Amino acid sequence: MSYLDHLSKDKKLAKALHNGPFKLKQQMKVYLHLCGSIMSQQLSTKVADVIWKRFLALFPDGEPTPEAILAVPAETLRGIGLSNAKVSYVQNVARFAIEHGMEWKQLKKMSNEEVIGHLTQIKGVGRWTTEMLLMFALGREDVFAIDDLGIQNAMKQLYKLDDSDKKAFREKLLKISAKWSPYRTYACMHLWRWKDGE
Repeated sequence: MSYLDHLSKDKKLAKALHNGPFKLKQQMKVYLHLCGSIMSQQLSTKVADVIWKRFLALFPDGEPTPEAILAVPAETLRGIGLSNAKVSYVQNVARFAIEHGMEWKQLKKMSNEEVIGHLTQIKGVGRWTTEMLLMFALGREDVFAIDDLGIQNAMKQLYKLDDSDKKAFREKLLKISAKWSPYRTYACMHLWRWKDGE
């Protein structure tokens, strides 16, 4: 049974499923993916792409090691358009990769919650960023990004939810999304696409 068959049992979610199916990719250089996620926070996709290309252009082979990232002076990183905070967060990721490890093989053995616990020790890396990493770098199929505004807005529309009571709203989201397991990542991907396209 494909994930679409499973998810379309939810009649309301089914309205958002016509724009697939999606495939999950795995990125071996997890630290690099994490640096990219940090750089793109609170930016439009267009601006984020420009900054990411400038960042990769700083390195001859376009695939910097954590050591190479740490060797770049902070003012050079600011020069490509990163704020002071993001410069230090990117350096934190590189340092953590060297000191504590962020190898694909190592993370692969961990559960979703263990990966979140491991990586949110890094200053500048929160739960949402780690959930995106689980989905788009580790290819995990069952991640629900409850704090993502796009997901919340899409579900609010599809399920006619009221979010005036934040706690009750979160509980409702969790209850609805539990039915999508073990394919919650795909549900999120469809909700984002549906929200962007409607």
